[in-house]
Amino acid sequence: MSSENTDGREFLVVVNNEEQYSVWFADRELPLGWRAEGTAGTRQECLDHIAAVWTDMRPRSVREHLAAHGG
Repeated sequence: MSSENTDGREFLVVVNNEEQYSVWFADRELPLGWRAEGTAGTRQECLDHIAAVWTDMRPRSVREHLAAHGG
């Protein structure tokens, strides 16, 4: 995505079932398995939001497994 000109384009913060985050072009159909998280803006605004909210980068299934097994 970094090779594309993103000036003036709106992006969405998207999240998958494992609670992993990414940015996606607002005018494109979301890829299977991803949903809009609710934040939209410039690419940098979306990246800044992700940096603030995605503090544990382990997939949800790993976090749940470790929590259930004392990890």
